[in-house]
Amino acid sequence: MQPTRTSAVLETGRDWLDHVARNSPARLALMVFASIIAVFTVLLSLPAATASGERAPFVDALFTATSAVCVTGLVTVDTASYWSTFGQAVILVGIKIGGLGVMTLASILGLAVSRRIGLTQRMLAASETKTTRLGEVGSLIRAVVVASLVIEGALTVVLVPRFLALGEPVGTSLWHGLFMALSIFNNAGFVIIDGGLLPHVGDWWLGLPIVVGTAVGAIGFPVILDVARSLRDRRRRPPWTRWNLHTKLTLSTYGLLMVASVVAIGAFEWTNPNTFGPLDLDEKVLASLVQGTNPRSSGLATVDTGEMREATWFVTDALMFVGGGSASTAGGIKVTTFAVLLLAIVAEARGDRDVEAFGRRIGSSTVRLAVSVAFLGATLVGVATLALLTLTEYNLDVVLFEVISAFATVGLSTGITPHLPDAGKYVLSALMFAGRTGTMTLAAALAIRERRRVIRMPNERPVIG
Repeated sequence: MQPTRTSAVLETGRDWLDHVARNSPARLALMVFASIIAVFTVLLSLPAATASGERAPFVDALFTATSAVCVTGLVTVDTASYWSTFGQAVILVGIKIGGLGVMTLASILGLAVSRRIGLTQRMLAASETKTTRLGEVGSLIRAVVVASLVIEGALTVVLVPRFLALGEPVGTSLWHGLFMALSIFNNAGFVIIDGGLLPHVGDWWLGLPIVVGTAVGAIGFPVILDVARSLRDRRRRPPWTRWNLHTKLTLSTYGLLMVASVVAIGAFEWTNPNTFGPLDLDEKVLASLVQGTNPRSSGLATVDTGEMREATWFVTDALMFVGGGSASTAGGIKVTTFAVLLLAIVAEARGDRDVEAFGRRIGSSTVRLAVSVAFLGATLVGVATLALLTLTEYNLDVVLFEVISAFATVGLSTGITPHLPDAGKYVLSALMFAGRTGTMTLAAALAIRERRRVIRMPNERPVIG
């Protein structure tokens, strides 16, 4: 009787999950994500997870677990010295799961168990990866797994010899190389090197992989898949002419923002005696590249962010809020959202009826979605900023920087996060969760029902501006 009863319970649970997945995949996404964070919080609460052998305070375990699974990198304790090897391994697994995306991971598990991807799993993965055609989900998931493993493996191969050259033992070099490779590609921002990355500000062997790995991880898996397809196509046309609109918007906007951020941050910090000032020319160039890439959500800083000028903080705030590509390891409102908003403004200024880019028309529903994502993101940032200003005595500039860094899952910090009260740490934890799961996913999960209107009201235009 026991096997039958167990089978009945499992069948009931599977039916319930299938019902939730079909009717509200966004709610299921949040439930799964929250459950994974809870599991990692428990693991980091074990005495074996800390270097001292004592239990970590609950708020630090929760904050670190959330930061790892949400691939952020903000920390309340030093990752290299506070956590044991077991604790660091837990953080690394959390980074990997968060980088792949919970819904993508759920589809991988479903594929492994059933040898096929069913409609429910396809719908869930499409929600996470922003794939419009359900038939593409299987190939996209394979691309996610293969691309992540190949790129992380390549970064590991590049980084391990560098750690060996720095005099680290073989085992330590392998561990540091693997950890940093996953942290870089998944834009996680965690560092387990003693002393952090500040002593390596002029090290091109470490800095260049950070720049390249961050950029590849931040453009998004759909873009990687589309570029790979175009390269496999042997027709005579150049590969970029076969990219879809999403790829073109992502790469062009990401590239322009990256160039602008490198130039702006380099210019503002070039003579700052606390950051770029004492560096040689080649070190300044590398520091500009790394710091210009960081706002994409890398969080791997080679200079002290807390010593930067306020103008640099302001530029970084804006860049972090935009973030990287959709369905990527980056956070923010995403570069395609930013691009669509800019295109809508240009179309309105020119008096064009349609919003167009690269010979394609962007529908009004996409524009409304972009406006919603940007507004909800700004609202989350505003509410969290007010909360921290109320809970602490810090100034607006550092609080706003920390809040946007948490929302955009960047991990850059002015240094105030470890000193926040527990309530402030909980605020940032919730913000990292909301930023990683996505503002629209969060809104859909919290919505009680979808309104269906049979009758549409008469059209009338209010005065704007």
